Amino acid sequence: MNPPVLRLLLAISLTLPCPLALTAADSPPASPAVTKEREAATRLQVFLDRANFGPGKIDGRYGGFSEKALGLYREAHGLPPLPAAGAPAKEEGQPDQPLPLPDLADMDLASVKDVFIEYGVTEAEVKTTGELPKGVPELAELKWLPYATVAEAVAEKFHVDVDYLKELNPGKLETLKAGDTLKVPNVVPFEVGGVKDLPLLDLIAIKQEEAAAEHEKAKKKQTADKKKDEPKGKDAKPAEEPQAAEDTPAQTALLTPEQISIKVDTKDNMLRLFEKEKLVAAYPVTIGSDQTESPLGEWKVKGIARLPDFRYDLSFLKTGERSDKTYLLAPGPNDPVGVIWVALDKPGIGLHGTSDPDGIGRSASHGCVRLSNWDIVRLATHVRAGVVVSIH
Repeated sequence: MNPPVLRLLLAISLTLPCPLALTAADSPPASPAVTKEREAATRLQVFLDRANFGPGKIDGRYGGFSEKALGLYREAHGLPPLPAAGAPAKEEGQPDQPLPLPDLADMDLASVKDVFIEYGVTEAEVKTTGELPKGVPELAELKWLPYATVAEAVAEKFHVDVDYLKELNPGKLETLKAGDTLKVPNVVPFEVGGVKDLPLLDLIAIKQEEAAAEHEKAKKKQTADKKKDEPKGKDAKPAEEPQAAEDTPAQTALLTPEQISIKVDTKDNMLRLFEKEKLVAAYPVTIGSDQTESPLGEWKVKGIARLPDFRYDLSFLKTGERSDKTYLLAPGPNDPVGVIWVALDKPGIGLHGTSDPDGIGRSASHGCVRLSNWDIVRLATHVRAGVVVSIH
């Protein structure tokens, strides 16, 4: 995959907007479509999502990525592994049935007080939507690739499957408008408007270095001014050590690239994030196809682009061979590489978001490692240039 144009990281603000979710004092009543079993499974998914062990799309069903995320969470927190649950019997022509929830008495799931919250759709959210043409040449004419519907925007904000969102809010999704209230899972919302100001570790390090340099410059100037005003001659007393006008700015102790690592397991389609050799997060991924396999081995992060462009080259996507017929697609939540591109030192390969969260773990990428937009944004704030990414 041809990497998008990587934006320079030096001159961008580091502030994130506040979440817009409206948390009610009491959890809203469960809709008739949500059984106690579905609500219990949703509670577990919300718990894991909030702990940065992504269960994939929240759909109120235990199994698949929820089961994998739970196992990794327990491993990271020193809890014993759970016995493997046998798959429930499947009737011909019927969809797969969720697994029964295991006994999780040793986990504080009650910390998720409200499984669902009420959320008021905003005018700004409505403005994130627009018409998306189907053809690539037509897409290339747009300056932003928006959400196709308000329901898609809300579903991505709250990491939820659109069909489950429809179950939670029967009859509401077709005509959503600003001011409408929806029941949504109680996760930390993904804000597409905050991506451009996402606080990346390398940016924070640059800010800290600049602040320290400015402080040292001010301190030297104060010392020079003090000496200039000292009395001269044999009766002059030794000058006292000057006191800085202000203390050195407080600095966050950032992890070095050597203290962070990423491991992508192509067998279970899970990405693991380690800090100081401790497993701290895990997210579902989609990896390369038979035509364009994800490159096995160890690579290093070169840089991170927020809201990247994407150079669409059908020949490269299918065969790995570049052609002269390309289209430059604008940024946006429906850009093919999503809202974040983490470039690796393997040309054309990176970790990135997606315009199709439904396909995570269920379809192949074109050689890259693909995550949902809400997961790649969380991962990006824990990664910096030089971090080793192992794909095995």
